[in-house]
Amino acid sequence: MKPRRTQAGYRLYGLGDLERLEQIVALKFLGIPLKQIRTLFHCEAHALTRSAAHAAPGARGETAAPWTAPSVKEQATRPGERPDSAVLRKIIEVIEMQDNMGWSKKYFSDEAQTKIEERKQLWSPENRERWSKEWSDLFREVEAALGENPAGEKARALAARWKKLVEVFTGRDPQITAGLKKMYQDRPNWPVSMQQRMQPFSSKQVWEFIQKAFAAGKA
Repeated sequence: MKPRRTQAGYRLYGLGDLERLEQIVALKFLGIPLKQIRTLFHCEAHALTRSAAHAAPGARGETAAPWTAPSVKEQATRPGERPDSAVLRKIIEVIEMQDNMGWSKKYFSDEAQTKIEERKQLWSPENRERWSKEWSDLFREVEAALGENPAGEKARALAARWKKLVEVFTGRDPQITAGLKKMYQDRPNWPVSMQQRMQPFSSKQVWEFIQKAFAAGKA
């Protein structure tokens, strides 16, 4: 990178410089050495992306399929973004998702894991963003209702919304539901990164309240 300098000697970085820096960081994340990155930058934009997609699996011991699938590239190449940077970001997003969720497989049977994979086609970025907001809103509403009667109408309504959001993941499948229950019962043993990510949803009082509301609804 060769930024311009002001008269006072400060470096000036343009959008092109920031994009180049983003590409370098992305390629380093994929395990590509700096020497190889320097060579890649002499390639055309589409060659850079193709090289990254093929180099990443070898560097991380993964398969190339999730990154080279047409759906991934279609989502990555959105209007207003240069395809090479967008695809690199999508590659990293997929890798991080795989790394973050790999630890959870031990809680699910082989059959449940297969069903979860089939349900992933429903998890578009738009749906994930919407469900994340719905969970955040619901959790705040349950916190605000902790003084309510868990058997009351308001608590039952909150429990119904909670159940509906859980079923977005489980699809009401008993095998997936059983695995999810095991996973949440083992929360203290989750990876640190996952515990940090779930920190906003870690209130013990909220979980106890919603369990009481579920129990009251079954009574």
